[in-house]
Amino acid sequence: MTTTDTKDTLQKFIFDNAAVRGELVEISDTWREIQARHGYPKAVRSLLGEMVAAAALLSANLKFNGSIVMQIHGDGPVRLLVVECDAELRIRATAKLAPDADVADDATLRQLLNANGQGRFVITLDPLDKVPGQQPYQGIVPLDGESMATVIENYMLRSEQMDTRLWLAADDKVSRGLLLQKLPRHTGKDDQVKQASEEEDLETWNRAVMLASTLKGEELLSTGIETLLNRLFWEETIRVFDPQHPQFHCSCTREKVGNMLKMLGKPEVDAALADLGELGINCDFCGKHYAFDKVDCAQLFATPITADATAPADETKH
Repeated sequence: MTTTDTKDTLQKFIFDNAAVRGELVEISDTWREIQARHGYPKAVRSLLGEMVAAAALLSANLKFNGSIVMQIHGDGPVRLLVVECDAELRIRATAKLAPDADVADDATLRQLLNANGQGRFVITLDPLDKVPGQQPYQGIVPLDGESMATVIENYMLRSEQMDTRLWLAADDKVSRGLLLQKLPRHTGKDDQVKQASEEEDLETWNRAVMLASTLKGEELLSTGIETLLNRLFWEETIRVFDPQHPQFHCSCTREKVGNMLKMLGKPEVDAALADLGELGINCDFCGKHYAFDKVDCAQLFATPITADATAPADETKH
């Protein structure tokens, strides 16, 4: 396996002679960059870090040039978790808490996000090069599961009809994850998997899941992915590919923020300008500040909303 100086690495691998693939990811520099501007409570930090690892693992298999946006809309002290990752594994993430949020260190996913059973999990696939009239694909399901891994596994089985297992862990230093997927047999050739019988595929899948299920959270946090791969599957015949390297990247722009203001409508923007004199918008992902005075806003409403009008939920107005 190739090693590099970067600590942020995603390693794909497949099981020879079976339609089973896997990925391991380790995100440290990018994860610290995401946390740099926010003081998230411990329990929130852990959930968002697990979601970051999961987004990288799922994005690594995107078959188009675009982004995957994972969102959890909560009805507890955490109102929103968002992670965006594109096909190049460029990642950004943020969390929004209720103003009066009081979060215990050992708070569960249910307590934080699904206290009243109204939490929702949303995955959006947003192609970069849309054809005219094309809309992003969006899947919305109830928040079904007691852990981040289970929520995503249930989504993948329900929406993608694909057996997927995830093992996720995060602390303030690192976000790591392991993904295993049992591939549909007709995609084996495309994924460089040699044909095997259905029984052999199932046997390999069950064995891989059993081995991965011995992995504990503390072990996942404290062990590098190369060591984990060798430790878990040393008896298996697997093939590894060139590693990929996640990195922090925020896609906010002044144009997107302007589109967001236009979507609010001129009456609301004019009212805010009357109160504040100038609108200041901070990106929740990277902290970049954008200022719009009366002249800027007048120019905004003199032009139509651009094609990139779907500004993400990443700006805080003040």
